[in-house]
This record gives sequence, C-alpha cells and structure tokens, in this order.
Amino acid sequence: MPMIAVETQFGRLGVEETDGAITRLVWNGRDDSPETSLLQEAAAQLRAYDQGELEQFDLPYHVAGSEFQRQVCDLMFAIPLGETRTYGDIAKELGQPPQPVGQACGANPIPVIIPCHRVLAANGLGGFSGDGGIETKVALLRHERAAGLLI
Repeated sequence: MPMIAVETQFGRLGVEETDGAITRLVWNGRDDSPETSLLQEAAAQLRAYDQGELEQFDLPYHVAGSEFQRQVCDLMFAIPLGETRTYGDIAKELGQPPQPVGQACGANPIPVIIPCHRVLAANGLGGFSGDGGIETKVALLRHERAAGLLI
C-alpha cells in the first residue's frame, strides 16, 4: 500500500492509504511512490497539526476490524482538540465495559489522526501504543494544550 512519511516533532510519521482511505499511521514510516492526492493531503494536514495550525483532521479513513473497534475509533475521532475523555466515558456511550474500550484504543491503527492519545484512564494516563509510549502521549496532549489535565 502506498505510504508517505512526514517529519514531525513526534517523530517520522508514515501514513498509508488503501482504496482511497487512510488505513494506518506508523512511526518511522517510509516514503513510497507514487504519492496520491490523498497522501499529499494527509501529509499537509499532519504538517499543519505539527505546527499548531490544525485542530481537526479532515481525511477519509477506514479502520479494519470489528464493528466495536470502528465505533470506538469514530468516538475518538470526534474528541475535540484540547479535550480528553476516559475509557469509561466511551464505554458508557457504547454500553460496554471500559476494558474492551481500552483494548480498542490500543489497537487503533491510525493514531494521531484518530486521537487515541486523548483517551485517559479514570485514575491516570492509561497507555499509548505509539513510539515513545506514554512520553509521546504526554507530548501530544501538551501540544494540544490539554496538558493542564495532566497536573
């Protein structure tokens, strides 16, 4: 699948496209050819986000997985910049227990664009599957001016 890589303060982020939708974001991504218009737009939006000029990504995405996984990702995608939710908040909205929500967050294939870093545990940060783990989660939240929630 074609991928484009963007250097950001959070590392080199690679965005992958499949059939006209963003399907994956990885750290230490590669640049492939040919670049599609969607990948070019994804790179532009990631750069704008990195520079503090983008509050909401506007990219078509597709999450492979169960209906539950897609529902959790859609709810994460809707969390506004600078705000957070807990696993319990999302679980309550879906009528499910928090633990499967945490697992779905950890399995998010498109971190940053689908902002799983905005989902916290009831009594702490929770986890983060991206490169750098919790430090990267904290850096993303600080970048979004949500760090006041961490104190």
